[in-house]
Parts: sequence; C-alpha cells; structure tokens
Amino acid sequence: MTTLTHRGRRVEGRNSDKKPDGEEDAAADRDLNEDDPDDSKDIRLTLMEEVLLLGLKDKEGYTSFWNDCISSGLRGGILIELALRGRIRLEPLSLRKKRLLERKVLLKSDAPTGDVLLDETLRHIKATESAETVQTWIELLTGETWNPFKLQYQLRNVRERLAKALVEKGILTTEKQNFLLFDMTTHPVSNASEKQRLVKKLQESVLERWVNDPQRMERRTLALLVLAHASDVLENVFASLADDKYDVAMNRTKDLLDMDPEVEAAKARGTEMIWAVLAAFNKS
Repeated sequence: MTTLTHRGRRVEGRNSDKKPDGEEDAAADRDLNEDDPDDSKDIRLTLMEEVLLLGLKDKEGYTSFWNDCISSGLRGGILIELALRGRIRLEPLSLRKKRLLERKVLLKSDAPTGDVLLDETLRHIKATESAETVQTWIELLTGETWNPFKLQYQLRNVRERLAKALVEKGILTTEKQNFLLFDMTTHPVSNASEKQRLVKKLQESVLERWVNDPQRMERRTLALLVLAHASDVLENVFASLADDKYDVAMNRTKDLLDMDPEVEAAKARGTEMIWAVLAAFNKS
C-alpha cells in the first residue's frame, strides 16, 4: 500500500420519513451540488476524474509509470461515488457486529447515474448472485481475481475512459506521443485553472480549514484525501507548498488516515463507504 512521505526523504430515519427510491436517488444526486457550496460554480467532476486529474503529469498527459496503485484507487472511488449518490450501501450492522471489511455491499437503487463507469458497476453489482465485500469488489473491478468465472466484472480501460470524459469537459486535450517502438495517446492538461482549484481545495482543507475531526469535514473532500492517498497521488497535491506548510499538511493528513476506520464509520452513517475503502487499502 501507499505511504505518506516527508520532503526530506521524497523518493436512516423512521419509516414514515422514508422517501420513495426515485426521490431518494434524486436527492442524493442533488447533494453532489450542495455538498460543497464553494464549488457550486465549478465544473462538476466525479471522484474518479478528480483522482486521475491529480495523478496526471500536466504537460506529458500521463500518470507515473511507477504508480501501481492508481488502478485500484480509481475502483475504490467508484464505490464511494455510488454510495454518495445513494445507489449502494454496506449491509446494516446486526446483533453479531461485523467489521467493515466483513460487511457486504448491497444494491440500494439501480437508477442510472448518467456516468458510464458508475452505471456499468451498478449492473455488475446487481448481477452478482451473492453480495461481496468492499475489498472483493475492488479486486473484481480491477481484475485481480483468480476466479475465471468473475473476470467479467473487471472494468477495462478505466483511465482512458476517464480521460476522455475530462476531454469532453474541457479539462484535458488529446495528443499522440512517440515512445521509440510505439505511439501512445496522452492527455495533457488544457484547463490548468480547474486542476489548480482542486489542488487548492485539498490544500486548504488541511491548512486554513483544518478541523481535526473527519466528521466535520465535507464528505467529498474526506473521500478525495482517502483516494489520493490510496492512489499514491497525494504527493502531487502538496508538492507546491513551502516546506513548513508541506510538513504540516502531510502530518495532518497522516493523522487523519491513521484514525480507526471502524470507530469513525460508526460515528456517521453517511461516510461508512469512505472508511470501508480506506480499511481495504490499509489491509492491502
């Protein structure tokens, strides 16, 4: 799994209140626009698109060849995004309490989200005969399974599909680069202000807006910090900071990610999937 590095060694309410499924889905999608008022006028990106954008080299248009974590990190982002949109949830706690990594992912609604990757994942979750855990779903969606009967659940070409979505949103462009024996499609950043906005948002969340309590953090910001760490792109977020602020930001983020996922998930139901994904990567 990834580790945080320092600059010196960089290398549900009552039944009567329950809304019909359609209304719940619409409300969950509206929450995406209301979760962070400061971003209401900016381009709306999914968590997966944000993680990929953070991982891309601006001019070169590709992620580091040494990053072997981003693929699984993006799959974890899909699960969190679906949970925040009210499409999936973890099975409820029973009398015999289960740990986060033992609880199954349940389909809450198969209403389309409008995002190709999210909707493809929803179809996979709906098609499974028996429910699977968060960790198992990350492995299945990444293709890291020894079961040949479950290879159909792998999401293919995720980075390229996300990059194309970012091209359509005017944030990336498409180029062809020659690497000696082969040509490779790359996606340099064309809208630098959007990436800077994202970086600044995360920097401020652990500096100017630091609350030292994940339950008081905006959910998507918390999720993005977890996913940036899991995808090994967190260094890119803080690299532009002065040394003293860099150390503060890394130490605070480390404190956040070192918290016990079981304890934090029990405090706020709306963040269970975020902490379950963190627990899955901590165990990897």
